[in-house]
Parts: sequence; C-alpha cells; structure tokens
Amino acid sequence: MTVTGASVASANALWFLMGPMDTKETVRHLPVYKVPFVIGRREDLPLSLPCKTVSSVHAEITESGGTLVLRDLGSTNGTYVNGRRINGSVTLGENDLVQFAECAFRVCLQAGVHNTETVCTNVCDGAMAMVQFDKLMAERAVTPFFQPIVSMLTREVLCYEVLARSRLFGLKTPKEMFHVAEQLGLEAELTVMLRWEGVQASRVLQPIPHLFLNTHPCELAKRELIPSLQALRKHAPDQRMTLEIHEAAITDPAYMTEIRTALTNLNMGLAYDDFGAGQSRLNELTEYRPDCVKFDMSLIRGIDAASPQRQQLLASLVQMVHNVGIVSLAEGVETEAESQTCLEMGFELGQGFLYGRPLPATAPEADSQR
Repeated sequence: MTVTGASVASANALWFLMGPMDTKETVRHLPVYKVPFVIGRREDLPLSLPCKTVSSVHAEITESGGTLVLRDLGSTNGTYVNGRRINGSVTLGENDLVQFAECAFRVCLQAGVHNTETVCTNVCDGAMAMVQFDKLMAERAVTPFFQPIVSMLTREVLCYEVLARSRLFGLKTPKEMFHVAEQLGLEAELTVMLRWEGVQASRVLQPIPHLFLNTHPCELAKRELIPSLQALRKHAPDQRMTLEIHEAAITDPAYMTEIRTALTNLNMGLAYDDFGAGQSRLNELTEYRPDCVKFDMSLIRGIDAASPQRQQLLASLVQMVHNVGIVSLAEGVETEAESQTCLEMGFELGQGFLYGRPLPATAPEADSQR
C-alpha cells in the first residue's frame, strides 16, 4: 500500500472527522489518514466536498506533536472552529467542531496502545480500511453471498443463509467489516444494510428463496431491531425469511418477547444461531421458542469419530429440541461421515461446505443449485 504524505495514524491514536459530506447525507466517518490532509471541492483531494460554498482548495490539516493543526488556505467562505472563523493555524482537539463554509464535522479521536513498528503499520492500514468503510456504507458496496441449507435426508436445497463479501481494501470479509464498524459504533447500521442488500439481490432468483438473515447483538441491546425488520418486510412482502439471533445475545426478556411477537406478525421465522458454542441457556428454547436451532460447528466437526459420550450428548440435545417442536440444523458439515452421523442423530437440516459453499446470486454455480 502506498500513501503519499506522512501518516497521521500513529502508534497511539487515529483521528477522524465525523459528519455529512453534504446536507442530504447521513453522518459519515472520515479518517485523517495522511498529512497534509487537504479539504476542498476538487475531486482529487483527500477530502472532496461537493458543495458550491466550499473553495476548490479550502483548508488543510497537518500534524504537530501528535495533534492536528488546521489552516485555512484563503477560502472564500472561511474555515471555522467551534463557531469562530480562523486566521492562520489553529490546533484541534477532540470534539472540536470544524466547519468548511457550510460543511461541518466533529473531530474525533480513536485511541489505542501499540508499541511495535509492525503494529504502527497495521494502524495505518486500519485508517485506510476506515476510508473504505465509508465507501462501503455510502455506496452499499457489498456483494451478498448465499450458502445453501439442505434437507439432511434428501440433500434438497430448502433455503439460504445470507453472507457478504466486498472487494474493498481491508473489508473483504464480514469479520473485517465488523471490526471497523465496531470501532465507529456502526455495527447496527452495517447489519441492516447487509440484510437489505441480501434480500434485494435474492429477488432476481426464481423462485424467490427462503432466506436466513443475521443480526448483531447491539441491535438487541439498543432495541433497534424491530423497525428495520418492518421496513424489510414492506420491501419484500412475499418472501420467506428467518431471523438468526445468537442465544447469548438474549439479555432483555421483555424485548425478546416483543421481538418474538413482531416476527410472528411479520410472518418471519426465528432461529437461534451457534447453539452450544458457549453456555447455552436451554430455557430460551421454551420461553421464546424459535422455529429452528442451528447447532454450532464446534459440536459437528469430527462428530463421526467422536467418543460415544460426546455423540450421546449431542444426540440427546437434538432429541430435546425435537421434543419441543423445533427444527434442528447442523452447521459446518464438511464430510460425508459427519453428514451421515448427523442424519442418524436426527438432524433435519444441514449447512456446510459439503452441501455448498457461499456464492453470489449471479454466479452460474449458484444458479444451477437453485
């Protein structure tokens, strides 16, 4: 990776500006990833603001002693810090409000503790990933991938879990996307966008498939899930959908009751994801009964060669799930031996590389499976 100018991302901090690029946009997070960081209307600048009141080359940010220094470059409509027009250079602090003509941004600092040259390089890469994350969200630059969920008995594809990939630097996988989203506090916004784009991409397929859609724990913690699902159902009124929730994320019984009721009203199913990955709370199976339980791949991997005690324990859990009328799904099945053992234990559904890898909806291989 080549970045012109000196990097402002240091071993101890990463600065960024938070605000809309124009009056019609929602808030964006813009890392100050190099110095000088020039702001203006010109498209080739590190921060290009498409606003007529902003000069072609309006202002610049440099760095001195680990702090940011803002200087107006003779702009027509001025540069302001906390409401005062500046002349010359001004040192910026965390939470300062900077304004380039009518475009306003909050100065934010993400602190960290690093002490090796290698880690400093990673921080610079992280700054570039944040730049790309802004592009990811603004342009919805993700490619939904669909992994088949099959009948254990017949291998018929019954539905698909929606996953995501992108081609942007540092954001190619969901893990990388959410790593940056968590630093910016945008996990819920990213999750909503991924669900929406997955549904949108799937609707070119015929018949329109049944989708398993993921959630993020912060959506439950902030009680933000239900409105996004209502909007999604309005967008796709005829599509079968099942919402995946990690049972460890269920910390608010009252809100979980609301979610269960909302899903019923929206004609959406409920699945508990990664069951058995940690301390599984079995009472959730009856209190907020899901339609499906996805057994974590850690329980499935190598189950054919596992001890009789481990096999008996898993078989007992599957039977318990069946006894309360819940469908069981084995995640991460990779071999025929694992699949056969899971079938003998009573698993109804399976998911894993043995049955199909995640593929985009436009891939010929994915279309042929449908």
